[in-house]
Amino acid sequence: MVSQVSAFDRSNTVVASAVPADPGADIPARSRLRAWLLEGLSDMAKQHPGPHAEVPEAHQGQRWWRVMCLTGLDYFSTLGYQPGIAALAAGLLSPIATIVLVVVTLLGALPVYRRVAQESPHGEGSIAMLERLLSFWKGKLFVLALLGFAATDFIITITLSAADATAHLVENPHLSSALGGHEVLITLLLVALLGGVFLKGFSEAIGVAVVLVALYLALNVVVVAVGFWHVITAPQLVTDWSHALTAEHGNIFAMIGVSLVVFPKLALGLSGFETGVAVMPHVKGDPGDTEERPTGRIRGTRKLLTTAAIIMSIFLITTSFITTVLIPADEFKTGGQANGRALAFLAHKYLGGGFGSVYDLSTIAILWFAGASAMAGLLNLMPRYLPRYGMAPHWARAVRPMVLVLTGVAFLITWIFDANVDKQGGAYATGVLVLISSAAIAVTIAARKARQRGWTWAFAAISVVFLYTTVINVAERPDGVKIGACFIVAIILLSLLSRLARAFELRVTDVVLDPTAERFLRDAGHRTIRLIANEPNNRDQDEYREKKRQIRADNDIPADDDVVFVEVIVRDPSEFESELQVRGEVLHGRYRVLVVESSSVPNALAALLMHVRDLTGRQPHMYFEWTEGNPLAQFLRFFLFGQGEVAPVTREVLREAEPDRSRRPRVHVG
Repeated sequence: MVSQVSAFDRSNTVVASAVPADPGADIPARSRLRAWLLEGLSDMAKQHPGPHAEVPEAHQGQRWWRVMCLTGLDYFSTLGYQPGIAALAAGLLSPIATIVLVVVTLLGALPVYRRVAQESPHGEGSIAMLERLLSFWKGKLFVLALLGFAATDFIITITLSAADATAHLVENPHLSSALGGHEVLITLLLVALLGGVFLKGFSEAIGVAVVLVALYLALNVVVVAVGFWHVITAPQLVTDWSHALTAEHGNIFAMIGVSLVVFPKLALGLSGFETGVAVMPHVKGDPGDTEERPTGRIRGTRKLLTTAAIIMSIFLITTSFITTVLIPADEFKTGGQANGRALAFLAHKYLGGGFGSVYDLSTIAILWFAGASAMAGLLNLMPRYLPRYGMAPHWARAVRPMVLVLTGVAFLITWIFDANVDKQGGAYATGVLVLISSAAIAVTIAARKARQRGWTWAFAAISVVFLYTTVINVAERPDGVKIGACFIVAIILLSLLSRLARAFELRVTDVVLDPTAERFLRDAGHRTIRLIANEPNNRDQDEYREKKRQIRADNDIPADDDVVFVEVIVRDPSEFESELQVRGEVLHGRYRVLVVESSSVPNALAALLMHVRDLTGRQPHMYFEWTEGNPLAQFLRFFLFGQGEVAPVTREVLREAEPDRSRRPRVHVG
C-alpha cells in the first residue's frame, strides 16, 4: 500500500494558497511579490529535477541535429573568442597547438562523453555517475565539490560570453567612439537582461537556437573562405609565418613539444560536452524506447556529440590558421582591435563594415544565448542535487530566487575581472577541465566494472591527459581554482547551514506498507494504537519481553492493551528525502514488529505516526526511553548519522508537520 504523507502535501500548498482565489482581492504588495518570486515552488516539492529539466510537451522528441544547435549555443559560440585566446597563449604556434586540441577533442573528450551518454542518459551528466559510485557523506561532499566547479564553468560562461559580446559591440567601428570605456557597464546590462529574461519566464528555444547557430556558422564559413582566399593570393604570408616559426622553435618536434606545453591554455575549445549530455532528454528516441533503456536517445546524442565535435574541430583549425597568418600579433593583445574578436576583425577588414556589423550582431546574439544556456544549465543542475540532499532552502526550488542569486554572483564576477575576456579564460578553462576530468574518471570506473579491459586502459590514459591538462592550467592560471574553491566553500557552508535549519522537517515522501504491516495497523484500528520505539540489538525474546515490561511500567499501560514494536534501520544517513519502506514481522511467535528503512530514525517514526493516523483515523501513541548522554552530542549524532536523541526530535518533527495539537500523534517518554 502506498500513501502520501498528508502533512507533506499541506506544506507544499503554502505557496499556492498565498494567492487568493479572487484575482481582484486586495492583498499586500509584499505578499504579491513573494507569490511571484515563489511561483511554481509547490509543483516541484516531491522531486527536484530542476525547473528546466522537464522537456515541455511541445518540444518533446526533437531531432538530434536540432538539439545540437541548442548545445551549440555554448560550444560553437567559443569561436567568438577562442582564436584570439589561442593566439595570445601560443603565438605563432597557435595552429599547431590547436591541432593538438583537436586531437584531444576527437580522441579524448568525444569518446568519454559518448560513454557518459550511455551510462547517464537522463541528463544528469557525469556527476550522477560519480554520485552512484560513492555513498554516505563522502559522496555528498564530493558531489558538492564538483558542483562548485560546475558553477564556476556555467557562471564564467555567462560572464565571459557577455564580456565578449561587449567587446564585439564596443569594437564595432560605428559604435566604438560612443561605447568605448563603458565595457563593465555594458556587460552588467547584458547579464541583467539575461536575468530579466529568466525572471519573465524562459521557454524552450530550440527553434531560435537553430536559426542563430545556422546563421553564425554560415557567416563563419564566409569569413574562413575569404580568409583563405587572401592567404592563397598572398603566399608570402604563409612563407613569412613558416620562417618565423622555424626561427623561433627550430624544428617540428620542438614545435609539437611546445604545443603540448601550451595546450592547456587552449582548453576553452573543449567546452560544450557537458552541455551536450545535459540536453539528452530533448533528443528524440525510438518508438520502443523506455526510461530504463532509451536506446534511440543514446544513439541520437552520440550523433549530436560527434557531429558537433567534428564541425568545431574544422572551425578551430581553420580559424586559428587564418587569424595567426592574417592578423598582426599586437592586435591580439589587450587594447588591440582583434582582442577577444579575431574573426570579427577579419570580417570588418576584408568584407566591409556592413558584413562586419552583421557578423558582430550574430556573434553578440549567440554569445548572449550561450549565457542563457549556461543559466538554464545551472537552474537544472543545482535543484537536481541540493534539495535532495536537504542542502538548499525551500525557495531554491523556485526559478526566480535562484535567478536573482546567480545574476548577483555574475555581477560580482564581472566586476572582479573588469569584464575582461582574457582574465576570465583561466577560470573558465578550470571549470571545463575539472568536469571533463571527472567524466573521464567516471567512465574509466564504469568500463572497469563492466570488465572491458581495453576501454578501461584507454579511458585511464585519457583521464591522465585531462588531469595533466587541469594541473598545468591551475598552476599557470590559479584564478580558476580560486574561484572554484570559493564556490565550493560557499556551496558546502550554505548547504550544511540549510540542512541544519531543515533538520526537523518532515522529509518522507511516501510510506509503503507490505501486506503484513498493513494487517497489523488494520487490526489495531478499532482500539488505542500503541507503538513502542525499539533500537534493535540481539532481537531475541528477552530483548522484546524486557522492553515491553519496562514501557508498560514507565507509562502505566494496562496489561491487556496491545502493543506493536517499531524498529528503524538507517541505510544512508546522508540522504535527506526518501520513501519509507515498512514491513511487518512476527518474532518468536508473539511479538509484532514494524521494520522501517530510512535515512533518519526520528523522521521515519514521525512519518509513520502521521501515516497511521491518516490510515486509521485514530491518533496513535508512541513510547520511548530517554537516551543517555550529552544532548548536544546526541543532536550531532542525529544530524550526521540519523540517530541520537530520538524522542524529543520525533516530537519536534511532528510539531512542525502538524500545527494542530489536537490532531498530532502522541509521544510518551519514560
